[in-house]
Amino acid sequence: MKKYIAIILGCIGFSLNSTAQQLPQFTQYQLNDYVINPAVAGSRPYFEAKSNNRYQWEGITDAPRTFTLGINGPLKNQNMGIGGYLFVDVTGPSKRTGLSLSYSYHVNLSDNIRLSFAANGGVTQYSLDGSEIKLEDETDDAYINSLQNELKPDAGFSFYLYGKNFYFGGSAPQLIQSDLNYEDAVGTSGRIVNHYFLMAGYTYEINSKFKLDPSAIVRFVNPLPLQYEATLRATYLDQFSVGMSYRQNDALAMLLGFNLNNTLTFGYSYDFIQSNLLNYSTGSHEFMVGIRFNDTGIKRPKVE
Repeated sequence: MKKYIAIILGCIGFSLNSTAQQLPQFTQYQLNDYVINPAVAGSRPYFEAKSNNRYQWEGITDAPRTFTLGINGPLKNQNMGIGGYLFVDVTGPSKRTGLSLSYSYHVNLSDNIRLSFAANGGVTQYSLDGSEIKLEDETDDAYINSLQNELKPDAGFSFYLYGKNFYFGGSAPQLIQSDLNYEDAVGTSGRIVNHYFLMAGYTYEINSKFKLDPSAIVRFVNPLPLQYEATLRATYLDQFSVGMSYRQNDALAMLLGFNLNNTLTFGYSYDFIQSNLLNYSTGSHEFMVGIRFNDTGIKRPKVE
């Protein structure tokens, strides 16, 4: 019976077991790129704030829910960027709540190509609400009915190469592999594991009205196999966008977006499950809203 808590946590995605992916995934990684790669901060001539809300596996009780709120932008007249974001990731009785701050530095490789490096750091609180876990035998040593918390530091490193119509970047969050041990939860010890992300994209201007934006992201968590996701998005008049995405052995997704006066951005995506979870869930929703402000006028090669 002691193994039940570990099984529950592993199945719902928060798992303390080092063989599970511990960070959430976002279908709208194109629009939510700073959260994936902090080196993005400062690559655009304005500040932007974005909130992303993901409701995963609709129809499954206690399925993952993720909320982020971030802001990033350039320092005026300097080759630097700053940013930060708050996040809450809830899965059943477990929760991750944290803050991450970043600093990036940009160098010119040519007139139209730049490379940035970023370091980020913060703290994450891992919580486990034992009152939400029901075991068949409540006298078992593994049974807890209290709220357990662990506060851990976090740090990461990232890079971002970008030009007029392309970008390529990588990030490595969770470099501090802290141990997690809930005092009153027998058999739930574990370790925070490294995650690695690679992302790339290209903007192809069909004409003055239409653009195509193919992109891809690769995720790696040892010892799981590489997982890739490919997306194709079409944009009309820099205002309306529609796209499709494929996540390996997991889901097909539909994406919709709207940009109002280059100030407000709205995004929505729906994942159509392709894995065995199709028997239990209808899919996943993701919503994004963003706002641009404080345009510094600094010229950047990145195409918006």
